[in-house]
Amino acid sequence: MTSPAAAAAPRLTTGGRPTAIPKSRPATPRERLSSLTTHIALIVFSVIAFLPFFSMFLVSLYPADQPAVGIALPRELNFGNYARAWDVTNFATLMTSSAIVALVVVPLGTILCILTGYAFGAMRFPGRNLLFFTFLFGLLMPFEATIVPLYYDLRAFGLVNTYAGLILPETALFLSFGTFWMRAHFLSTPRALVEAARIDGANSWQTLWRVLLPSAWPAITTMMVLFFIWSWNEFLLALVLMTDKSVQTAPAGLGLFIGEHTKDSSGLAAAAVLMSIPCLIVYVVLQRHFIRGVTSGSVKG
Repeated sequence: MTSPAAAAAPRLTTGGRPTAIPKSRPATPRERLSSLTTHIALIVFSVIAFLPFFSMFLVSLYPADQPAVGIALPRELNFGNYARAWDVTNFATLMTSSAIVALVVVPLGTILCILTGYAFGAMRFPGRNLLFFTFLFGLLMPFEATIVPLYYDLRAFGLVNTYAGLILPETALFLSFGTFWMRAHFLSTPRALVEAARIDGANSWQTLWRVLLPSAWPAITTMMVLFFIWSWNEFLLALVLMTDKSVQTAPAGLGLFIGEHTKDSSGLAAAAVLMSIPCLIVYVVLQRHFIRGVTSGSVKG
């Protein structure tokens, strides 16, 4: 007599005759060893990546009179360092300035990189490769070498100590990578898809916004997350171009804990922990899209 569960179980058929469902093959010793090695490597690298954050968190709990020594617990947990870091630096103003800059840089840089990536990856025009390699010089040249002339140029236009004076250089700084990223994604898109859209009468704008863009969102989301993290953590540009405390960003504000002869390590670590929270939130919320964009072949070509 067949049980109801067995009767309801699906069966494979071959020529109309039911056959048994094949059982999964047990893993071989070599496969188990490979899986174990992979998990051990992931655990080791995860610990290596986590140690700096854990060390910074421990230092943020040290009393002001106890020097930080390696990764060691303080003699007492001083959570008051976070309140002190927030008050001493007027951290609410610093975070607001960072948010204003990042929330303008990310969409502006994303739109520009989508357009340039589409031009270099899906369109055909003379000098396309030469112009693209010119864009790549932005990845090769250290931007620190341009800080001094950039400061004088922006000062001549009255943009020092303004949000625009920081937004424009940051957008330009990210443009090379974003162009490279989006071009690689559009190159990985089947050419037949673009040609079919052209045959149906779509122009270049319609091909981009209606055909290519819907499938490009994983790559775009990954790029936006990177842009946000880079903009939020940008230190040198903010330090040089935003000397007015009313418009300083959070990374530049960390310098308030370092004097000529003294350094408030616990306050600096507490402020750094507070500054890293928005980046962690953005990554945690968008991590699936971020990982999908990295693994979807968007860096081919």
